[in-house]
Order: sequence, then C-alpha cells, then structure tokens
Amino acid sequence: MSIDLLFVDEHLVIADKPSGLLVHRGWDNDDDVAMFRVRDLLGAYVFPVHRLDRGTSGALLFARHKEAAAALSRAFEEGEIDKSYLALVRGVPPEDGVIDYPLQKSEDGPRVPALTRFRRLGASSVDRCSLVLALPETGRLHQVRRHLRHIDHPLVGDVRHGSGSINRHYRATYGLHRLALHAWTLGFRHPVTGARVEVTAPVPEDLAGPFAALGLGAAS
Repeated sequence: MSIDLLFVDEHLVIADKPSGLLVHRGWDNDDDVAMFRVRDLLGAYVFPVHRLDRGTSGALLFARHKEAAAALSRAFEEGEIDKSYLALVRGVPPEDGVIDYPLQKSEDGPRVPALTRFRRLGASSVDRCSLVLALPETGRLHQVRRHLRHIDHPLVGDVRHGSGSINRHYRATYGLHRLALHAWTLGFRHPVTGARVEVTAPVPEDLAGPFAALGLGAAS
C-alpha cells in the first residue's frame, strides 16, 4: 500500500499518515507501518524522528540519512519544530488557553514539564462538542490527548483517555470510527539548507465527514 507524501528532498520526507497505522514496528508487530510504506515508495531506508499515535492521522516527519535524523531529533527535543493538531473534543472549552501540566515522556518515566496552547475553532450546533487547534510546545507521551482530558475536554474517539459511551454515540450518529486527532501542520528550519519548511496535511475524509455532520465544516 502506498502513502501520500507532502514534502520530499534528498534529506527528509514528510508523509501524510492515515489513522490506524503505526509509525514503525518498534511499538508493535504490525507488518504494515508508515515507515515501511515510505521506504517502499522511495526505494530507500528512512529514519523515524517523529511520533504519532496509531489513531492520529496527518503530517509525519522522516529523515533520509543519519545526519539529518540527528539534527531533526535535536530540533524536536529543543522545541524548534512547530506543530499543530486538529482535535474534536467533548464540550465547549475556553476560546483559548494554555495547559501547563507535567507528563511522562514514556510509559514508566518520571513526570516532566509539558505545555500545550490551544484555541477553539468552533463549537458544534448539533451536539456538545468543539473543534480545537492544539499547539504542543513539548513532546510528551499522548500529550495532546492527556492535556485536553486534564481540562475535562477529552478527545472524541479516544478509547484510553475518553469515554466509551460518548465514543459509541459518535460512531453511531456521525460515523466517527477513529480518534478525532489530526496532525495538521509542521513547520521547521531545514536541517541542511536552513530554509523554512512548512506543510499542511489535508483533513482526511474519515474526519471531514463527521466534522461536516457536526456543523463544524473544514478547519480554517
């Protein structure tokens, strides 16, 4: 199976990962993962430098050689890569805000500082939910999901941090069968050329359809 590519040069590639696909086999024993799809499409090995949860779709960054991988990993660690996510959450959060709440970087690690800014893009006119733009400034495990749950606005479709009854309601009523989280944009300084790289991953139909049914339309 192929995968859409949003940016490609000899140093890096940004893929548009669908929901349900792991980034690489290190997190499970799947034979079909995003890294393999990108590798097979390019005909060369790629280095994962960026993590997205299985259920999250959108812009996913890989390096094409070790030097670029090291530089991009440092950029992520130092907060030099701008990321934004579209998130469908339960309820109506404030118009904007900052979530400053420590989280683990790994399952069994200690809590460390974690910060996510957010802005409400719209509230549904037909159900009690909202579309939020989340801007994480750190990279912790399930950060956007856990931070939005921390302020009592869990993601719709989140089986780990959300509500089973709410998830079933959105599946049955709006055809939402996935985690409602999409890695919308990536922006950073190219590790070799120094040029600004900015990409936007289109909202996939498995989110766009439910968004429209909820009266939220396309993100703007």
